[in-house]
Amino acid sequence: MEWEEWEPFYLRIVREMGYSIEKDREAAQILRALLLEGDDYILREELKAVVGRRVYIFGAGPSLEEVLNKFDFSDGTLIAADGATSALLEFGLVPDIVVTDLDGRIPDLKIANDRGAFMVIHAHGDNIEKMGIYVPIFERILGTCQTEPLDIVYNFGGFTDGDRAAFLAEALGAEEVVLVGFDFGETVGRWSKPGLKEHSPMWESKRKKFAFAKELLDWLAKNGKAKIIQFPVSGEGG
Repeated sequence: MEWEEWEPFYLRIVREMGYSIEKDREAAQILRALLLEGDDYILREELKAVVGRRVYIFGAGPSLEEVLNKFDFSDGTLIAADGATSALLEFGLVPDIVVTDLDGRIPDLKIANDRGAFMVIHAHGDNIEKMGIYVPIFERILGTCQTEPLDIVYNFGGFTDGDRAAFLAEALGAEEVVLVGFDFGETVGRWSKPGLKEHSPMWESKRKKFAFAKELLDWLAKNGKAKIIQFPVSGEGG
């Protein structure tokens, strides 16, 4: 998704979610400065070499644990959406790529990175402080943002960690994008937030985010080159 295609989605998200375009732009600039200062960033082509024909993207829905316990995902590239990283590690899997806005369990994100995962760190107006603290502790970072892309900070489209991961995979040449733990029900998986100890009822802001995520994934399925596959689930949430 090019910026011209993403901008109408973004403007609607900003309006409905009450975000600040100025703060989002500031966040993108700050991430760029942090990446240049640390000099441990990667570019699009470097990450593209990691992405295979089939990509599994793991969301943090309640079905995730059951699926990880039953199925083998060794035939594709593994991308964890933020909090799902913790679940993968618990089941002995290290994601190839982690897509995060630094809202997950930072110690687990760091473990995954130390074990070889590439980090796709996203800048937005609400995580500026977290970026300043945590971006310097990671290696092999590709930066992304919600506003106009910068030279080393990309915008592939997408809003939540999960659907952004799908747009990333599409942009980097995946032919099949398999969504695992994307349940989109009335329950939020316990991996979604560090403070959650168990699956929780949906709250309003999360409901709005899920609605945008589903809309964007539907758009990608219709307009992208990759085949988008919803992995069989039993449960609710995402």
